[in-house]
Amino acid sequence: MKQWMLFLFCLTLISLQGQEIDTLQVIPPEAEAFQELSLNPKYREDQFYLGINFNLLLNFPEGANQNALSYGLQGGFIRDIPLNKTCTFALGVGVGYGYNSYYSNLRALQGADGYEYEILTNPDTYKRNKIETHLIEVPLELRWRNSTRETYKFWRIYGGAKFGYIVGSRSKYVTDEFVDSFNNTDTRNFTYGLTINVGYNTFNLHLYYGLNRLFEDGVNGPDGQQLEMSVLRLGLIFYIL
Repeated sequence: MKQWMLFLFCLTLISLQGQEIDTLQVIPPEAEAFQELSLNPKYREDQFYLGINFNLLLNFPEGANQNALSYGLQGGFIRDIPLNKTCTFALGVGVGYGYNSYYSNLRALQGADGYEYEILTNPDTYKRNKIETHLIEVPLELRWRNSTRETYKFWRIYGGAKFGYIVGSRSKYVTDEFVDSFNNTDTRNFTYGLTINVGYNTFNLHLYYGLNRLFEDGVNGPDGQQLEMSVLRLGLIFYIL
């Protein structure tokens, strides 16, 4: 009798132990989702950027053109906000700084009544003539990339818009004898345009197409017509996590 009771007691312990193992192996769906989220939180990409551009001015007045190398620099921070579970789509919102120079034969002259513009017809009479701008910029991007949490080399296509506010603008004319440099308030304070950045790994092509003019409304050129120049920038942009 004691042997049967011992046998039944052992069966009961084995049964209870099996139930405990089964209970530990059954994980509710919400617990699985929480565990997956804890182990695989969303990751962010490309939150700092640096770039160098070649600047083109479109719609020059007749007789005016660019000369020398017109270049620009940009840099800043973009908050990367993933939009899907795999983080291949994201929204980017940021703030940065931009510097742009435009070399041409369209010279600005400062007078008592404001600014006037003339076309320099003889390149031997001066060394440099430019207008430069300093901007606070706000990029807004819709981002696609085929990255993963472990992959640092991937394709990216980032398209969107960039808004800027010119905090400083200067015209500069340089000859062998003298330098004429002054703040030029004829430039438009608020700028905006379309951007697209495409590339793989470190090197990415950058394109910016300005949707408004460089100069304010009512600023006229040498022919008395309004200056209609707009900006096109081509260059390279580098992203840092």
